[in-house]
Amino acid sequence: MSNDIEVTIRDKDDVAIIDIKGDVTAVTGEAIEGAYQEVSLAGSTRILLVFDKECYINSGGIAILIGIVSESQENKQVIRITGLSEHFQKIFDMVGLSRYADIFPSEAVALEGF
Repeated sequence: MSNDIEVTIRDKDDVAIIDIKGDVTAVTGEAIEGAYQEVSLAGSTRILLVFDKECYINSGGIAILIGIVSESQENKQVIRITGLSEHFQKIFDMVGLSRYADIFPSEAVALEGF
């Protein structure tokens, strides 16, 4: 596990896309939280989190993501997720994240009908 994370923001068809590469932990999750706040302040209501297949996500990172998804519900935003490994898709299902943010097999599929 590393403290390195790369979080970038891009837009496509009025969807704010947050690309995440690296390990997602309580420490590195602050970068994701910052990106989420940035797109929220810009007025984005449709947000796609794109995880790199090599991402490792620990419990601290999951807590950060739960906070983002909870806040998005309050802000009437829709969050979708893609790029998760099969293992982390199962974890997201177990902790209930997938009830509030749909998980898609690819970015193209996630953007369809957004």
